[in-house]
Amino acid sequence: MTVHDLIGVGFGPSNIALAIALEEKRDATRRMDALFIEKQPSFAWHQDMLLDQAHMQISFLKDLATLRNPTSRFTFVNYLHEKRRLQDFINLKTFFPSRHEFSDYFAWAAAQFDHQCAYGEEVLEVLPEKNGREIHLLRVRSRDAHGQVHQRLTRNLVVSVGGSGHVPEVFLPLAGDRRVVHSSRYLKGIEENKHARRIAVVGAGQSAAEIFMDLHGRPHAPQVDLIMRARTIKPSDDSPFVNEIFNVDFVDDIFSRPASERSEMLREFRHTNYACPDMALIEDIFQVFYLQKVKDECRHRFLRRTEIKAVSAGTDGVRLTLSDGNTGAESTVQYDAVILATGYERKLHRAMLEPIAEYVQGFEVDRHYRLKTTPDFRPAVFLQGANEATHGLSDTLLSVTAVRTGEIGEALTQVSAPQAAHHARSSLHAVGA
Repeated sequence: MTVHDLIGVGFGPSNIALAIALEEKRDATRRMDALFIEKQPSFAWHQDMLLDQAHMQISFLKDLATLRNPTSRFTFVNYLHEKRRLQDFINLKTFFPSRHEFSDYFAWAAAQFDHQCAYGEEVLEVLPEKNGREIHLLRVRSRDAHGQVHQRLTRNLVVSVGGSGHVPEVFLPLAGDRRVVHSSRYLKGIEENKHARRIAVVGAGQSAAEIFMDLHGRPHAPQVDLIMRARTIKPSDDSPFVNEIFNVDFVDDIFSRPASERSEMLREFRHTNYACPDMALIEDIFQVFYLQKVKDECRHRFLRRTEIKAVSAGTDGVRLTLSDGNTGAESTVQYDAVILATGYERKLHRAMLEPIAEYVQGFEVDRHYRLKTTPDFRPAVFLQGANEATHGLSDTLLSVTAVRTGEIGEALTQVSAPQAAHHARSSLHAVGA
């Protein structure tokens, strides 16, 4: 069985950026043998939230390479050049491309590493390969669409599996009901509910706002209730000084702080990333409700300070018991579909890595995103997008992706030389035996 220097779990933007960083490192003495395993049959990025009017919330300069290597051929600017759209994009006079275009950029970059990616396989678990008391290799088990299980060995691992949709506890009994749709599968879910006339959208962030406006513009004109616990929709703070928290050097700052200070900093800047749509989108929603007043209509409702106390379902729809936070009054409303724009959880890596949990110190990572492990555990295991508590709000975003993958690439280079030497010694012993 081939022993890879590195296996990357997932092939979204983070691991694509890592593949780019390793490609550009160009170690003349030894190139790293890296393989990536992706459960989707081909590259796709937030496919069910690629709404026609949606745009990126960060600058195109925070792409897969620019902040690490502005001369890279994998920059968004070079993508535009190769697609012959650079001048047209300049004429748009924007730093914020459409989400469709950035998805196409990611797909363009991913396609250049097709030979290094096994698509259509879901990683089931990562097992330790014991050699006496020490562990030098990991066995990665994955299953393809036909049910066949594949096993591969690797010296190092990078886990970049993203988040899974967070479903509020009150909705868990209806997890299998197709009328209850998390925003992560919105377009597919709304197609399955295309005849829905009355829809609830739960949430107060960018996704909830985008989905509300998308439903408002649909030709069958569904009635939509926008439901949130907050008093109102708050805009994201993207002012220059506040935006410095997404700078690369801010990672050093927050990582160096005690845990209590980190938590306080995350709370202080929460509304730069969570429950905070763009101001332009908020203004669009306000315009919708204002025009309703002008026309004396009540197609949509904005139910703020509203708690969902209970949920039930029948053949005729999904019933939500709503509690008004101002009056305490409760009411039950029936909907044809419910969209949960309730965010994401970052826990998928824990189940996957459970077989090596005894060698991992509480899933804590060092500054360079490597899991802290026991002395007898030699493989380097890195986490991408699961370290917000230690590395700041930028960890789950694209803001530091290019630089972070460069740092992981450097760390991999430092550990791969001793691993290669150990492998050479082991091979000699095997020949001698």
